[in-house]
Amino acid sequence: MGKGGSEIAREGTAMSGESGVDVPVAWPSVQVAEVRVRKMQTKLHRWAVADHGFRFDDVFNFVCDPATLVMAFERVAGNKGARTAGVDGIRAADVEASGAAAHLNLIRSALRAGAFEPVPVRERMIPKSGGKLRRLGIPTVTDRVVQAALKLVLEPIFEADFRPCSYGFRPNRRAHDAIAEIHLFGSQGYRWVLDADIEACFDRIDHAALMDRVRMRVKDKRVLALVKAFLKAGIMTELGERNETSSGTPQGGVLSPLLANIALSVLDDFAAEHWETAMATRRDRERRRQHGLGTWRLVRYADDFVIMVHGTRKHVEQLRGQVSEVLAPMGLVLSPAKTRIVHLADGFDFLGFRIVWRRKRGTDKWHVYTFIADKPVASLKRKIKALTQRLSHLDYKVALIQINRVLRGWANYFKHAVAKHTLQRLHTFVWWRVIRWVMHRHRMTWTAIRRRFRDPHGHWEPVDLDGITLFDLGRVPITRYRYRGNSIPSPWPEALNEPIPTA
Repeated sequence: MGKGGSEIAREGTAMSGESGVDVPVAWPSVQVAEVRVRKMQTKLHRWAVADHGFRFDDVFNFVCDPATLVMAFERVAGNKGARTAGVDGIRAADVEASGAAAHLNLIRSALRAGAFEPVPVRERMIPKSGGKLRRLGIPTVTDRVVQAALKLVLEPIFEADFRPCSYGFRPNRRAHDAIAEIHLFGSQGYRWVLDADIEACFDRIDHAALMDRVRMRVKDKRVLALVKAFLKAGIMTELGERNETSSGTPQGGVLSPLLANIALSVLDDFAAEHWETAMATRRDRERRRQHGLGTWRLVRYADDFVIMVHGTRKHVEQLRGQVSEVLAPMGLVLSPAKTRIVHLADGFDFLGFRIVWRRKRGTDKWHVYTFIADKPVASLKRKIKALTQRLSHLDYKVALIQINRVLRGWANYFKHAVAKHTLQRLHTFVWWRVIRWVMHRHRMTWTAIRRRFRDPHGHWEPVDLDGITLFDLGRVPITRYRYRGNSIPSPWPEALNEPIPTA
């Protein structure tokens, strides 16, 4: 059962406390806004879950609501990218200094008057592995706030339809869940893998096809016009030239990950429909294998995905062609360089981990192991080298704080892998880089270093410089990340416990 469009409009009007005319706005505090937005999202999610075919026809009031805009600005200002300005040169801190309420009032008035138009995003090219460059689009703070408001409204609607096999850029889901699912399937006989990557996914998404998928859930023309306007906003290149965007959703925008997931949900739906119609039960899967057919599961994280196949290489080759056909209407193609068919015994890299099926040392038993891939290790070493260059004049305290921040974040991500020896070796590497940096700066001899960092009993003490102790990677506890499957909590659990709404 779905919620009537007029009832949604009344909810949005009640939330904003208005009757459709501009009145002086009392901007709520962040705490009050958070409660109101949470209530709004819960209702939207409950309506979306109750009727998967329902189309929301009046949610624009939610986007313009003061509470939504306050929370949108809070998220934009609290994001690491808040320090980066768009084409107008204004940062979030500048908006706060001049008065956030006044700025939000201008945004809201423009939205309600239908006069809001996004400006081109600022292009920034960042290096990728292999010497290539990735394009980031940096919107203005104003555009980021409106995008964040749209995301607050649209995310609970589309989360009702997203499949469990998708893990990237979704609330309460993380890369470790995707790795744990691959580990589970590999342990159950899914040993052939289509390790796939979509070529320039964020740059090639077909706008018409994407908008068609958005319209499947939203028919509010004002919201659709906003989404389309951001897709067509254009890019201001580093040379100062404006390029039109006829396809894609530039990476860097607040709304881009959600739009990418909406586009790529065609692949999730394809996999789910095949599973539910032909492979849902254990008996169905056994029957398929008896007839020489393979069974398979999809695990996707944003535009990177793998298909685990219980069958033969031929089955994977057939799936590769089917996947290409599914993605084609969205304007997407598989990257020939990064898409390959591998057996789990040969291993493959995914999300920074190396996943391989191998024999346990000293036994005849084979298990699926998750190691740290080579690229993240090399990347970490490059960062440490950059922070400990011999000619660097950073204060020890500043340098160690930055090094420790990098090491802790890296260790927290990889502590669920089979990584004890790797972490110990990396600690040795980091320790020597810091010690040699200190020796070079102060022209210290090895004898002086030992006198400085050894206790009276001859044991090496932790490196302590200016009151900051070097983080010891070797002491990070390795823990197994447990597969959560369908038990991943909903972002809005209260929506599932409340009565189903009626029209």
